[in-house]
Amino acid sequence: LDMECFSFLNRALESDMAPVLVIATNRGISKIRGTDYKSPHGIPLDLLDRLMIVSTVPYEREEIHSILKVRCEEEDVEMTDDALELLTRIGVETSLRYAIQMVIAASLAAEKRKSTEVEIEDIKRVYTLFVDVKRSTQFLMDYQSEFMFNELNEEEESDNSDEEEGEEESTITNEKSEAMDES
Repeated sequence: LDMECFSFLNRALESDMAPVLVIATNRGISKIRGTDYKSPHGIPLDLLDRLMIVSTVPYEREEIHSILKVRCEEEDVEMTDDALELLTRIGVETSLRYAIQMVIAASLAAEKRKSTEVEIEDIKRVYTLFVDVKRSTQFLMDYQSEFMFNELNEEEESDNSDEEEGEEESTITNEKSEAMDES
């Protein structure tokens, strides 16, 4: 959010029909967008004073395991203990959201095998078909030059063209000074 949005929220909080405002952030001390000021969470101090800050912590392995188990029950997915353990490990290493999304996809893979229970091979199959954010980002970094609209390449090219322009200018300057020395 920028300063204009924060000003609007401040005015809304001062009205008679003040809304309940929930803000989630993972920013540290950072610049408030639209200004040169830094503040905790990138939120202006006058608004920050009005907020109740609730700290959160990442889920532990056992919590992820139990959440995935409940999700399997809710989705009517039968899963072997080994498959659930693998899915839990994936949830710990990537994200809980990704692991939850894999439950239905693995169930469909098991159904295609004509199995009533999701097994490790189904989880592995789904893991190879659908990538998480970290693997997707790594793929983009590895193959960025092969994409049509690659902004990272454009930045490198503009840096290189600036260097080449500087080299051309110094060559021209050197040629002029040599010509002056000869005359």
